[in-house]
This record gives sequence, structure tokens and C-alpha cells, in this order.
Amino acid sequence: MQQVGDRPRDVCSLCGAVFYENPVPAAAALVLDYDRRVLLVKRGIHPNKGMWCLPIGFAEMGETIAQAALRELREEAGVVGRVCRLIDADSWSSEFYGDLLVVTFEVEKISGDETAGDDADEVAYFPIDHLPPLAFPSNEKAIRLCADLHRDDWAIHDSFHRLEDGTGAEMLSTSLVGFVTENAPYVARLWLADVRSNRTTLRYMRLDPESLLTECTTGLKLLGRWLEGESTEEEIRAFYRDLGARRRSQGVAVHEMLSEVMLLKKQIWMYARSEGVWDRPVDAYRVMELQSRFAVFFDKAVYNLTRGFEG
Repeated sequence: MQQVGDRPRDVCSLCGAVFYENPVPAAAALVLDYDRRVLLVKRGIHPNKGMWCLPIGFAEMGETIAQAALRELREEAGVVGRVCRLIDADSWSSEFYGDLLVVTFEVEKISGDETAGDDADEVAYFPIDHLPPLAFPSNEKAIRLCADLHRDDWAIHDSFHRLEDGTGAEMLSTSLVGFVTENAPYVARLWLADVRSNRTTLRYMRLDPESLLTECTTGLKLLGRWLEGESTEEEIRAFYRDLGARRRSQGVAVHEMLSEVMLLKKQIWMYARSEGVWDRPVDAYRVMELQSRFAVFFDKAVYNLTRGFEG
């Protein structure tokens, strides 16, 4: 034993060759199904016989670590897969095997039937947030990291289906609803400046700016309350039909009145963009989802405006 570099190592006394002790490489495959359940196998051998883990095993000579993960998945769970991405590389000290380097890949199932084989007694899918006690801490870490990587995608997926179902209270865009109400006075002032200078709304120059500001702020707050599920269809109908009748009495043309609505939508999004309400893909989706909900509200607004204008 000699000091080599920063630690003592076994050195051949005849030729001086250094014997390096390296961690044993192991590969694990993390497969998720459509219902976000993770594929686990019950160990049929020691260590931790009878406990659940990811399909895992030691890399063999002549194969890459990714190929090792796919082989273990096929041998232990009967699943043929394709590596999607590297999830984790974790050092772990095992009393049974010594120092290990566990590399975990997320794998997409391509074919095969989930059947226990090789060192496994059982194979089953478990909800990612309700797992049994796992045999290896590296598996727990990798599954947690994988869930974190999918969190935004899953949130978008869930919210999209809620949007389709019409259950808006739990959608991603709900977190932006307060943005509309809280900033209504400022957005209304931006709109007022636009509507009184835009070529598509020239008659608005003759209208009382304070009245316009009050109407716009009230409309924005009504939008915010509607997004929160607090305003009724009758409130929307009454407000916009009254506003449409008022615009007719003020001598505003129909095309100017409709342009007024489009300019308000524009100012909402320009202000939201200036405030940086989206930084990640999930935030961009959140904004697009809110825009879809806006479209429903503004359709109601335009319909009732024109009906009120027609008298």
C-alpha cells in the first residue's frame, strides 16, 4: 500500500502498477405508463429480497450503460424499451456490493408484456406518488427527479383537459386571474390612450374620457369576476347591452365599437407581456389557456354589445 495522489492504493512491488478500486457500474430503467405509474419489480434475490425496485443490474462487458438498462428491463420485466433521457447518476455504498455508481434512464416502452423474469418475482405499476418502500435509495431519488422533470408537462396536460371539460376552477390559468382584476385601472388607462388615438375609433375623441375609463375598468373587473366564477351571465348581458345602447346614442359606429373591444384585448396582452407573466413553457401555456378563456368572455361581450346597439 502506497500513497498515490490523494489516497493510499495497492501498488505492485515488482512493476509499480497501481490497482485502482472503482465503483461498480449499475444501470436502472425507469418506465412510466400513460397513467403516470412507474414500473417496479419485486426482488427475488438478496440484497433486499422481497422489496420493490426499478429494473436494475450491473453493466456487462461490451455494452454501454444505456444498453445495460434496456437489457435489465427486458430480462426482469419483459419490456422492450427505448431510452428517452438520462435521469440521474448516483453514488451509493452498499454493504452487499460495495461502492456502486447507479445510472438511471427514463425509458419508453416499445413492446412486450410485463412479466417477471430473471431476478424478479413480480412486476407491477405503482402510482408515482404512492410507491411501496423501495430497495435502493438511488431508485427513490431517480423517481423523484423524474417526477420533477415531468411536473410542468403533466400540469399542462391536466389543465388542458379541464379546459375541455369546462372545469375552470382548477386550471393553470387560474393563477393569472387575479392579474386581470388587480391591474384593471392601469390597463384601462392604457386602453383609453389607445382608443382615443387609434384610427379605427376616431369618434371616441369626442367622448368623455372619465366615463370611458370607468366603463373600461368596470368591464375588466367583470371579466376578472367571470374568470373566478363569481359573475353571472345576466350581469354580462346587462352591462354590455347597456353599453351598446349607450354607444349608439353617442354616435359611435358599430365597427368602432367592435374595435374598442379588440383594442382592450390587445392592451391586456401587451401589459401582461411587459410584466413578464411567463418565463417557462408552462407559463406560456398558462397565458394561452387564459387567452382561450378570454375568447369566450369577449364573444359574450361582443354579442351583447351588438344586440344592445341594435336596440
